Amino acid sequence: MNLEDYFARTGYKGSLEKQDLETLTDIFQHHIRAVPFENLSIHCGEKITLELEHVYNKIVQRKRGGWCMENNQLLGWVLKRLGYDTSFLGAYVFNPHQNAYATIMTHLLVKVVIDGKAYIVDGGFGVSYQMWQPMELVSGKDQPQAPGIFRFTEKNAIWYLEKMRRKQYIPNKNFSNSDLLEKKECRKVYMFSLEPRTVEDFCFQCTYLQTSPDSLFTKKSICTLQTTDGFRALIGWTLTETTYNYRENMDLVEFVTLEDEEVEKTLKEKFNITLDRKLVPINIKGFYTI
Repeated sequence: MNLEDYFARTGYKGSLEKQDLETLTDIFQHHIRAVPFENLSIHCGEKITLELEHVYNKIVQRKRGGWCMENNQLLGWVLKRLGYDTSFLGAYVFNPHQNAYATIMTHLLVKVVIDGKAYIVDGGFGVSYQMWQPMELVSGKDQPQAPGIFRFTEKNAIWYLEKMRRKQYIPNKNFSNSDLLEKKECRKVYMFSLEPRTVEDFCFQCTYLQTSPDSLFTKKSICTLQTTDGFRALIGWTLTETTYNYRENMDLVEFVTLEDEEVEKTLKEKFNITLDRKLVPINIKGFYTI
């Protein structure tokens, strides 16, 4: 495991000496544009484990992606090696269909402190809820980014993340009411406390999410990647490409349905992913929205 191979994977060529916000942002953006948020292992017969060496090998050597427990664990390792003051936090993801936060802590976050200010670095959420810049941990402040306006609010030592999106232009009218589309303009994302966590705190969740029939991740094969002007996502057989601010206060959302034989080719061309085993796509209707 070494930083040089990680940065070769993400394409980052900037400073490794400075532990400032600008450098952190640059490293972070290279990660989310090179490493997909994906759960494809579940749907091609592989087990997801949280040992750091395994995560490093999967993402850096095999050029795969991962979910939050993999992406953010690797990011946390990189930042700590570079000298940043980092720690892990745990979040409860909001389910819009149940209008409630999950009762299981399934989302791993990275907190970074620079010059006395705390920031949340989250490279493991994907689609339009993927932040593009570290977010300052301050309550009630709008933090505009390319994907939209993010905001933290704090109440009784619990922090809440929400995001406001732009209007959406969908040329393919067959998808104008797709269950993949976010219907609300302001969406709750997750809640968390500042209690430090360890990767070991997520071992049960890692097993549960890839085995339970109630898990979103067993119901959908997901691969999403941020681009320089938006993101792309492959959920089941549906490929989505979103361009932020395509028009003033409007995002372009383009959908296409793939045939079986197009799926692996699309993973290679659009996400730079080549799988070792045969993928069985799945998309049972649920609450995963873009």
